[in-house]
Amino acid sequence: QLVESGGDSVQAGGSLELSCAASGWTFRGSDMAWFRQAPVKEREGIVGIVRIGNTVYADSVKGRFTISQDTRKGTLYLQMNSLKPEDTTMYYCAAVRRPPYRSLLSASEYKYWGQGTQVTVSS
Repeated sequence: QLVESGGDSVQAGGSLELSCAASGWTFRGSDMAWFRQAPVKEREGIVGIVRIGNTVYADSVKGRFTISQDTRKGTLYLQMNSLKPEDTTMYYCAAVRRPPYRSLLSASEYKYWGQGTQVTVSS
């Protein structure tokens, strides 16, 4: 089970930290990622992390967002700085990839998803 938290409403330029608590052995050592999805849009992969710690960021968040994880707690984090109104949407964490393993930021490659947490950035 994946449970996100930390979503909130902030002013542009502000910061938020999202958390994704992963329960169960299934997620230990798995690749994980953060996605976001606005209504009537495709789910966008914004940052992923592989088991050994390497990360991949989408250009839209590079330099502003940072992914991290506490493996002892089984928690994935997303630190979001310099937030913009266009960052407003639902954010989801995902874990455990499946073939074809072409992209860490491909939604179709993830088996498990959280319920999402809403981030709203006002100008």
